[in-house]
Amino acid sequence: MSRDLHTTAGKIEDLRARIEEAVHAGSARAVEKQHAKGKHTARERIEMLVDEDSFTEIDEFARHRSTQFGMEKNRPYGDGVVIGTATVDGRPIALYSQDFTIMGGSLGEVHAEKIVKIAEFALKSGIPLIGINDSGGARIQEGVASLAGYGKIFRLNTRSSGVIPQISLILGPCAGGSAYSPALTDFTVMVNETSHMFITGPDVIKTVTGEEVGMEELGGARTHNTRTGNSHYLAESEADAIDYVKALLSYLPSNNMDSAPHLPPTESLEKKASDIALDSLIPDSPNQPYDMKVLIQALVDEGEFLEVHALYAPNIVVGFARIEGESIGIIANQPSQLAGTLDINSSEKAARFLRFCDAFNIPILTLVDVPGFLPGTEQEWDGIIRRGAKLLYAYAEASVPLVTLITRKAYGGAFIVMGSKYLGSDINFAWPSAEIAVMGAQGAVNILYRKELADAKDPGAKRAELVDEYNESLANPYLAAERGTIDTVIEPSQSRAYITKAFRTLKTKRDTLPARKHGNIPL
Repeated sequence: MSRDLHTTAGKIEDLRARIEEAVHAGSARAVEKQHAKGKHTARERIEMLVDEDSFTEIDEFARHRSTQFGMEKNRPYGDGVVIGTATVDGRPIALYSQDFTIMGGSLGEVHAEKIVKIAEFALKSGIPLIGINDSGGARIQEGVASLAGYGKIFRLNTRSSGVIPQISLILGPCAGGSAYSPALTDFTVMVNETSHMFITGPDVIKTVTGEEVGMEELGGARTHNTRTGNSHYLAESEADAIDYVKALLSYLPSNNMDSAPHLPPTESLEKKASDIALDSLIPDSPNQPYDMKVLIQALVDEGEFLEVHALYAPNIVVGFARIEGESIGIIANQPSQLAGTLDINSSEKAARFLRFCDAFNIPILTLVDVPGFLPGTEQEWDGIIRRGAKLLYAYAEASVPLVTLITRKAYGGAFIVMGSKYLGSDINFAWPSAEIAVMGAQGAVNILYRKELADAKDPGAKRAELVDEYNESLANPYLAAERGTIDTVIEPSQSRAYITKAFRTLKTKRDTLPARKHGNIPL
């Protein structure tokens, strides 16, 4: 039906037709193929993420300008990415969603310009940016123009870091240069057996190196959640991934000058069953493990804890919770994994999380049960000195409220690194079961009493005697408390009350840092 563009009614009708064309720019067959893979379209994903009727689209009529390789004959509206603003739980966000049904979601000049435009808007508006990635990579037909787009996106990701939260959803392929944008954002979420992210794919690797590797093993969601640490959550479906992002946003401020959402306090500080149960959490044997998450759930509101990086470096636990309705970040050694030792991966995992929280004014609770750094040639040669120093740097740099609780072991350099007074922690508690020393009793006795043990008629009995002596004199919290390294030794069942009061007191903390352009973290 022809429209009379000489009349206002005709022009309105023309606008409606163009919007309809933009909304359905991908062919029906392409949409069908997307659904057949268990994937939603770009617009369906936006609907799943944002509040109903809150999405306002921008640049829906943008089209590429390329004339190479017959591209002038295929100029769909939107150019393969949907951008705009919306609200999630009533709070404003900016977002982009790549549309695989249009030219495989490939990134060309205009496609990149749209992402840059919404990222700039998010930055100047002080609102989180959510990127939904589902792209075949750079649009080859546009040559260097598409590569330039990547550079502009990376620069904005970097400029926005520490100013607004940036979250990446990988809901399909994310290959080549496009993989660097999620790496520059704060959190990345991938879907099992759907998401793939790599710099060079299996075919290129085979051609260049002769190695044979499958897509899933090389860059699948499980690989990035368990081996590389590039992903922070392994979702079982797109709906699961989007729900996680919504939960994550609920703990975060909109920008670094804003406060995180506050919920009304729901619990009193009267002792309850979960508090009393903490008195028996620590096994009598110092070598017997326990689950640190039991303690976390007992300390936080409603026992709700949103873990981050759960499958990567499980010997340290990080994530978000609330105490008296206020968002906090938690960093905790996990005695049930590698005895809670610090290694390269756990140090980098905790350091990155801590620096995010510090950038966005989220207080940190550190729970310590650490026997030391993981020994071994592999750790030493892979750079545990430099890479472990990242966690030390992150604590020493942090200016947010820092509260630390030592539950059991706190040995040597690892004790210093894990939120100690010496690195600037504000309030430090310890349980009576805490063992704060240079090293554990067994190792110390071997060094201190080597001659006595060699000369003893009954080395086993002598060792036991010396171990008991060491534990009584050094491996306890009281020597540290005498020196002010520990502020208070508390009963485990008192922990929730003491920690809650500590964070109340620290709400008005101010810490002035030396003037500088930026520090030089040991990357």
